[in-house]
Amino acid sequence: MTSPLTGLRILISGAGVTGPALAYWLSRSGAETTVVEIAPTLRASGFAVDFRGPTHLGVLERMGLIDDLRAIQTHSGALRCVDELGRTIFELPTEIAGGDIEVNRRDLSRALYELSAPHAEYLFGEAITALSELGDGVHVEFVNGKARTFDLVIGADGLHSRVRRLAFGPEQRYVRHLGYYLGGWSLPNDLGADITPQQYNVPGRMASVAADQRDPSRADAFVVFASPQLRYDWRNLNQQKTLITNAFTGLGWHVPLLLDSLNQASELYFDSISRVTATRWVTGRTALLGDAAWGLTLGGMGVGTGIVGAYVLAGELAAARGEYHTAFAAYQRRMRPYAARWQRGTNPGRLLAPSTAWGLRTRNSLFATRLVQKLLVMSTKTLATRQSLPAYAAV
Repeated sequence: MTSPLTGLRILISGAGVTGPALAYWLSRSGAETTVVEIAPTLRASGFAVDFRGPTHLGVLERMGLIDDLRAIQTHSGALRCVDELGRTIFELPTEIAGGDIEVNRRDLSRALYELSAPHAEYLFGEAITALSELGDGVHVEFVNGKARTFDLVIGADGLHSRVRRLAFGPEQRYVRHLGYYLGGWSLPNDLGADITPQQYNVPGRMASVAADQRDPSRADAFVVFASPQLRYDWRNLNQQKTLITNAFTGLGWHVPLLLDSLNQASELYFDSISRVTATRWVTGRTALLGDAAWGLTLGGMGVGTGIVGAYVLAGELAAARGEYHTAFAAYQRRMRPYAARWQRGTNPGRLLAPSTAWGLRTRNSLFATRLVQKLLVMSTKTLATRQSLPAYAAV
């Protein structure tokens, strides 16, 4: 029997997590899949991500990834908030911080790439510059000057999606800055940090550090700070380092040592905490997936929801045998309520770095109580589970 998507040419923008997951499912259904990624290689930066509940884990099981991810999970345990002298203020249980499975984003990206690469074309160091829909396809121009035609284009290229900008309109229509920025980098573990993240706060600023579980001689720093929207060049590493340094200079605890290590860091993850609000994820032969469609920086379940979305989008395309109008409509109907439940949640910046002294004291008092911790665990599991997925026969 012919695979349902045989001969269908599909371009995916973004080789982070959601793009390779979609490439895997599409290729299983016979599509000729190409993934384009602006970075020269798979990205090594980013933070730990988690999966929770039977909906997330069910898709990973269908992909055959459960055992592989359990073998590389981080086991980071609780999150400990400390004062300037290192004394514990409160500690969050593992269920909140790490879900059912927690892995480093770079390890997850590598696993999904290796799963999909034998059956998909990957173009690194490349990006889309123009999209023009034709009667029977989408004409795509690339940075390298070449052009190709695809039947469908999927934007799985994150919060600042290039596909969304080209096909749906400027970023400011869809991305709302939530008043915070975050950064993360690797450093030598000269502090003797253990695998439990320690977090230090002053109003509007948070710094944390934890040992790298694969290599205890290394550690990972993570910072969040309140700020109006900033103008900066996302390609300028030194400019981003300066923004972090200016925000944290003068703080105590381990912050001076973390800032010293930042100067030596060769790679840095830096971005705003923002929310994507898009009333539609589809226009013609182009669709958005993952953070490009429903992103919330540090939303807690963005990666898991992206994995689910990749399964649903590929499944609906296969069920419709490539009839994209039907498939795209079904994808939106099924995914929008699920993504909206967690995406409308609390601004994560306000929880990580409350901007006032009163807000910080209130958060610390609440998070120290067992009742609030129990409610947090229950709410995250409920949000992650509220989706019944069909077993698409074609995928």
